[in-house]
Amino acid sequence: MNIFVKSLLKGLVIILPLVITIEILRWLLHTIESSLAPLFKMVLPGEWYFPGLAIVGFLLVCVAVGFSSRWRSLNWLWQLPGKTLMKLPGTKQIYGMLQDIIDVMSGKNFKDGSVVLVKLPSSEIEMIGIVTKQGGQADDRMSSLMQEEQLAVFLPMAYNVGGYTIIVPRSCTRKIDMKPAEALQLVLSGGIGSAKAPPKPD
Repeated sequence: MNIFVKSLLKGLVIILPLVITIEILRWLLHTIESSLAPLFKMVLPGEWYFPGLAIVGFLLVCVAVGFSSRWRSLNWLWQLPGKTLMKLPGTKQIYGMLQDIIDVMSGKNFKDGSVVLVKLPSSEIEMIGIVTKQGGQADDRMSSLMQEEQLAVFLPMAYNVGGYTIIVPRSCTRKIDMKPAEALQLVLSGGIGSAKAPPKPD
């Protein structure tokens, strides 16, 4: 019986993430297809449309928006809907939360080379963190509150999109060779993430 329960739990660990991921992707693709299909059928001749064309069109639009955002004027245009939602009551919280989750998970707001180990005072314990601000920058609100030799470090939490921002002396940190996105993946998964160690120099 014990072997049966262990095998069941191990099977669930293997299968459930796969099933949930597939279902989320299926729901997302179905939503895109069902939402955009009427528009494509309206502007294209009937024989031109085929199932999946709306998804292809959506991906091409995303590529075009991402490419054109390199220009300041167009980037301002693409940012306008989000800025409008951030000013509306109700949608501000939902849109802001989703944007924060995506930004944190992607690690795009963190610079390369900013991953550090933070040593806790009077302890041998170290925590993985990402440097977000450095002291001594007068034009930045967070930085202006810090001394020049201090760093603001974001400490992500396991199985959570939240975390803590702490201000520590630079001497309490040491850089590690890891990209911010890899560090987030590793910490958020409780240390069982798939981030690989960098190759050793010859």
